Amino acid sequence: MPPIQQPLNSGFNAFTTAEDVMKGIDLSGKTAIVTGGYSGLGLESARRLAKAGASVIVPARDVAKALANTAAMPGITVSPMDLLDRASVDQFAQDFLLSAKPLDILINSAGIMNTPLFRDVDGNEGQFAINHLGHFRLVQKLLPALEKSGDARVVAISSRAHFFSGVNFDDTAFLDRPYDPLAAYGQSKTANALFAVGLDARYRDRGIRAFSLHPGAILTGLMRDAPAESLFHYGIVDASGAPIIDPENDRKSVEQGTATQIWCATSPQLNGLGGVYCEDCDIASVAGEDATRGVKQWASDPELADRLWSLSETLVG
Repeated sequence: MPPIQQPLNSGFNAFTTAEDVMKGIDLSGKTAIVTGGYSGLGLESARRLAKAGASVIVPARDVAKALANTAAMPGITVSPMDLLDRASVDQFAQDFLLSAKPLDILINSAGIMNTPLFRDVDGNEGQFAINHLGHFRLVQKLLPALEKSGDARVVAISSRAHFFSGVNFDDTAFLDRPYDPLAAYGQSKTANALFAVGLDARYRDRGIRAFSLHPGAILTGLMRDAPAESLFHYGIVDASGAPIIDPENDRKSVEQGTATQIWCATSPQLNGLGGVYCEDCDIASVAGEDATRGVKQWASDPELADRLWSLSETLVG
């Protein structure tokens, strides 16, 4: 476990909102990309970054929906991209590189959760393919722009769902074991956290720092595939189906849920740091065997991060 996985006592907490985090932050002249930036936490992240002066690009599989949802938000532009389509990811990155702009902030907020089994064209399990491999490829393609910034941050949205599963390196695709949607989601969220460890280790000397985080349990479109009884069982909604807002117990509003990813992307408290997993706008503690908070060893171990990096390079070609 890296010694840097220690809380900073940032002064923020579970009740902190994105607005709280952004007080005094000026992003004028900065460029940001927010995947999934047209719904849920991604939309709020894009809005807050743009409001602080950044030029924000939202890559979107559903361009019409993205344009509609961001129409009233100055500073946000939309470009087509599908994380499940290698050519689409490559084209988006190529178009951005042709602009010759440095990329200062990349928030990988797009994702899916608890879906029935499906696979990409190469046979990779769908949640792993979208949540991890698509973003892995995107970052690889955008590295020249991130390096050009000289002070870039890449933020991977993980989840406490990483507690459900580490990365099964022998069978990430569920070819030789029964498919479990929650285990698949947990594996992808562990991959997001390990990706941040691996990216930071490789590129910190080139001015790129990486972070992962748990945003909280928030009722958004991400949970559209979760059974209603499961949402009630886990305390996400009440008996009437309304979202439960209880930050002390990790049930947050969208504004509270967005806070940690915005903090990771912009806070000067994190200057000189990277490769860490965060929650409640602070660096998380190590999660022991019976812990219900923090980061598990299997989502923060540098050797596992290296192993995942090598596997991912193979899987994305």
